[in-house]
Formats: sequence, structure tokens, C-alpha cells
Amino acid sequence: MSELSILLIAAASIGFFHTLFGPDHYLPFIVMSRSGRWSPGKTAIVTISCGVGHVLSSVVLGILGVTFGIALSKLEAFESFRGNLATWALITFGLIYFVWGMRRALRLRPHKHFHVHDEDINHTHVHNHTEGHMHIHKSGGENITPWILFTIFIFGPCEPLIPLLMYPAAKNSSIALFLVTGVFGIITILTMLGIVLVSIFGINMIPTAKLERYTHAIAGAVISLCGISILVFGL
Repeated sequence: MSELSILLIAAASIGFFHTLFGPDHYLPFIVMSRSGRWSPGKTAIVTISCGVGHVLSSVVLGILGVTFGIALSKLEAFESFRGNLATWALITFGLIYFVWGMRRALRLRPHKHFHVHDEDINHTHVHNHTEGHMHIHKSGGENITPWILFTIFIFGPCEPLIPLLMYPAAKNSSIALFLVTGVFGIITILTMLGIVLVSIFGINMIPTAKLERYTHAIAGAVISLCGISILVFGL
């Protein structure tokens, strides 16, 4: 087996397992798709866009490092710094979204009204004062959320990619450099997309009517906990 074949198999394997064991690569899209009621098409577009930004940011950094002869240790240190920024951004976004989701859930809480009519006819009914007006406030949040995720994923580094790029760069092989980058990026994005789509189809089959009011708050909590797990366990 040639060196290039081994390198490509390594790139594919690392891309797959790096994504699979990194919950930040798919959990935010799963919970935001559910809470925002995104269509599968929109979910796929947002996931792919964030995946492309995630991979390309490290590719650009790696190419700059190769071009200007920056030491691998310095590149990895910068990647670590970017990773910390992305992690804290994920935690902060999740917390803000959780608080907004809880406030929204409390506003949508059903409550009873008791009415007394003539001839001693009484009745109660349950309703929600804000339910009829949610369409006014919904579109802004739906439009900005994908961009927030995209920005966070641009800052989020693909740590294993930089070392992978160093070997073909040292061999002065542009073709190998292109192939390694392409295989790693495609496998990473396809893995993200596969996990996200399978998960949302599975979740949609589970009855969650009682939790419907809390889907935004749950999404925020999951995203924040995802960031905290990365910070604590280095996932």
C-alpha cells in the first residue's frame, strides 16, 4: 500500500471519529432543528454550511502555516486558543437561548379563566395570551440562529487536520495535500450530516407534546452542556 493511500485512509478515519466523538459537531443542529421546527432541507443546509466553515478555517490556517514556515507547535497553540473561544461562545449562546426559552415557556403557560353568566351558568376555559402573536417575534430568531452557529463553527478548529497537512507539505506534494484535505473535509461533513438527519427523524417519531413549550429551553441547555463537556472533558 502506498504512502498516499495510508494517508488518505488515516484522513478518512480521523475525520469520522473526530466528528463522532465530538458532540459539538452535531448536537447543536439536532436540538436547534427540533426547537426551530426546521425542515430537513434547512437543517441539512445549515449543517453543511457550518461544517464547510469549520473545516475551511483550519485548512486556511494550515496552508498559511505551510507557506510561511510556521512551526507546528505554534499552529496547534493557536488552534487551541480558537477552540477555547468557540467553546465559550457555545456555552454563552446556549445559556442565553436557555433563558430566552424559559421566559417564552412561562409566557405560553396555559391558564384558566372562570366566567359567570346569567341564569347561574358558569364555565372555565384555558387559553394563552401570547399564542396568537408568536408569528410576530418568530422570524427574527429563526434568521439569526444559523448565522450564530456558523460563526461559532468558524472559530471551532479541526485539531487533527493540521498535523495531517504537514506530511504532504513536507513532501512538497500539492496533489496529496489537496486529496488529504478533501477526504478529511468530506468525511467530516458527511458524518455530521448523517448523524443530524438520522437523529432528527428519530426524535420526530417520539411524542413530545408535553414538552413542546420547553423545546427552546431544552435546546439551549443541551448546547450549553455540550460546550461545558468540551471544556471539562476535552471532547
